[in-house]
Amino acid sequence: MDITAPARYFDRDFQVEAVKILPGQYYATAGEGSIATVLGSCVSTCLWDPGARIGGMNHFMLPGEPTATVSPWGLSARFGLYAMEVLINEMLRLGADRRRLVAKVFGGARVLQGFDTLDVGAQNSQFVLAFLHEEGIRIAAQDLLGVHPRKLHFFPATGKAQVKKLSLHTEEAQRQEREYLSELRRRRGGGDVEIFSPPR
Repeated sequence: MDITAPARYFDRDFQVEAVKILPGQYYATAGEGSIATVLGSCVSTCLWDPGARIGGMNHFMLPGEPTATVSPWGLSARFGLYAMEVLINEMLRLGADRRRLVAKVFGGARVLQGFDTLDVGAQNSQFVLAFLHEEGIRIAAQDLLGVHPRKLHFFPATGKAQVKKLSLHTEEAQRQEREYLSELRRRRGGGDVEIFSPPR
């Protein structure tokens, strides 16, 4: 996971302070403003506690097994499990109640050209839906799969999410995800499990 701090900026479209997260990052807050990201094959889960008005978002990808049958709880799912658990734990730390959490999930497009033997987006989508079902977290909305990258804004104070489909020729998502996927496969291949400890 990328443990560098998410970038903060002022979003001129929504006229709010925003936090942008990259692949491998997450962010949760009880404040106003938005959390934003650009998704291709990766998936983002937006979690919200409507009682405490606390929300958060992650951005993750499963490295995948090109020759194996996809299993949501397989080796590569460690990365998705980590991404979900650290987001939930951060929200609980801020005062959210796990029993009230609702989810909105986005991404999982087929945009990584050159990985035709493995539909990374479908694998990510399958994992997040299975995880949320297993944990009993209700899915309030979803926009998964397809071929278009997405720009996502989530507003933690209200639980509102806005998604914009981007051009097929958008290179930002592909570049970020190729770098992230290569790093995930390198870490997995090395057998290093220390990355699953939450950042301090």
